[in-house]
Amino acid sequence: MSDDLSKCALSDELLTTNDFLGGRLRIRQPRDGYRAGVDPVLLAASVPARAGDSVLDLGCGVGVAGLCLASRVEGLTLSGLELQPDYAELARRNARANGIAMDVVTGDLTAMPERLRQRQFTHVLVNPPYFDRNVSTSALDAGRETALGEVTPLAAWVKAAARRTAPKGTVTFIHRIERMPDLLAELSRHVGSLEVLPLIPRRGRSARLILIRGRKGGRAPFRLHDGWVLHAGAEHTGDGENYTDATACVLRQGQHLPFQP
Repeated sequence: MSDDLSKCALSDELLTTNDFLGGRLRIRQPRDGYRAGVDPVLLAASVPARAGDSVLDLGCGVGVAGLCLASRVEGLTLSGLELQPDYAELARRNARANGIAMDVVTGDLTAMPERLRQRQFTHVLVNPPYFDRNVSTSALDAGRETALGEVTPLAAWVKAAARRTAPKGTVTFIHRIERMPDLLAELSRHVGSLEVLPLIPRRGRSARLILIRGRKGGRAPFRLHDGWVLHAGAEHTGDGENYTDATACVLRQGQHLPFQP
């Protein structure tokens, strides 16, 4: 970890404060490093958690997905694992600032820290790096590159998530549509009852992202849900966000996605 990256993540003048869930969460994140957008919010909204459940946000970054889920569902036992120490520290600070208990562990999922290796969780949620750097360009910022560039193989993410999932528990990924075959192949080795929700930018467009979930020990047949349309209209015509009303309810009011068992 370079001194520059640590300074970037922890110096207040190099951070921004951003509202999530319509201001219910206020999140500090690097101004120039990896910045969380709507993907972790959508991931959190898809997890079928209930009060009393335990949740692991695997590769939690600054904590957005786990904190969004805990904001929607009270009474969770929330943990996170993050490779980059500065981002892990921001996740701890964000949890404290928002009054949410979150045990954030700094470590590598391929060498699972003892504090997590001895536990299993009702739900594991994962927003892994999207881009295979064998066929894409690396980001200049080190923190952003670690968050976006796939160094740890996707199979390792799946294996780690499945191992931390309790029997009958769920593991949920958000990823790019082109990785769906890989995800289905790897998840089917470890969990069952696989289901996919395509995320479609606009009606009539192809999906770019997917949510994919499996259940530990599940035996239900594979299910492909109708695609969820994110934006209203055929094209973006102004500076506003123009999300569909249903998507705005998810992003601004903390409603769940209809991707429930």
